[in-house]
Amino acid sequence: MGGTFDPIHTGHLIAAETARDCCGLDEVWFIPTSGPPLKDNGPAVPAESRLEMVRAAINDNPAFTCSDIELKRGGVSYSIDTVKELTSLYPQHAFFYIIGSDRINDLPRWHAVEELAALVFFIGLERPSEKADVAALPRFLKERLIAAEMPAIGISSTALRKQLREGRSVRYLLPEAVHQLIRRHGWYGTRGDD
Repeated sequence: MGGTFDPIHTGHLIAAETARDCCGLDEVWFIPTSGPPLKDNGPAVPAESRLEMVRAAINDNPAFTCSDIELKRGGVSYSIDTVKELTSLYPQHAFFYIIGSDRINDLPRWHAVEELAALVFFIGLERPSEKADVAALPRFLKERLIAAEMPAIGISSTALRKQLREGRSVRYLLPEAVHQLIRRHGWYGTRGDD
């Protein structure tokens, strides 16, 4: 499961657990991206800070792990490069790529998507409020997409950053360990505790 995780929130964790449970995955690997190719602006906090938040958020789930593979590579992260590296490092593993409804619709625009689809199955988490247009996808993508229904969780990192800047409560929207890190370091315009 890739993303900027800027910040990681409860919705990300629910999505990962939903995919793990629905598809019988042994593990879910969270892979913070250095620079996402389909977003106009970069992350609000540095890569190491986002990695620290992910590790804090998943610490209590033995089925969740974190990889800094994209952060070590740096620059714009293309999924195909990450998947090629992972399949080379772990040839005994079968990989699935967890994406949300918004990313399902973007799949045809992904870099080297035909090659990527030959290497992974996509687990598409459809939100009730945001249905993917699976019928519009090319056949090679439809054949490599496993649909899983995501509980209706209306949390976004963008909205959380705004709430944090405004000093509004984010309780229960973020794991408490992540909230403490944000406050301690003063990320996202919070005052910080140090």
